[in-house]
Amino acid sequence: MLQQFYAVLTFFGFGIFFAIIALVLAKIFGPTNPTAAKITTYECGLDTQGPTWVQFKISYFLYALVFLIFDVETLFLYPWAVMFQKLGLFAFIEMIIFIAILVIGLWYAWKEGALEWL
Repeated sequence: MLQQFYAVLTFFGFGIFFAIIALVLAKIFGPTNPTAAKITTYECGLDTQGPTWVQFKISYFLYALVFLIFDVETLFLYPWAVMFQKLGLFAFIEMIIFIAILVIGLWYAWKEGALEWL
């Protein structure tokens, strides 16, 4: 059974090998002359004013996570839609359950206020 994965392991090994080689060569041959201007904090070309640790609302992250979850979950609908005619009633019922779980999650996120942009 392991013989089936030799090609995958080979590609994975070569990928790791070439990534490590590229990092080592960049470290060896790359220019390293840090100056005071190069190691300062860069923020839109301007020096920071006031405290740099500014608190902001977590709702931005929640909004992005909810969008990402529903965006990725929508990708599961495409293979099902392509094979819809061949899958039959069982797959249709499974997809109805899947969409119901998504709707419940959307309802919960809406109820908790994760979708409000204030």
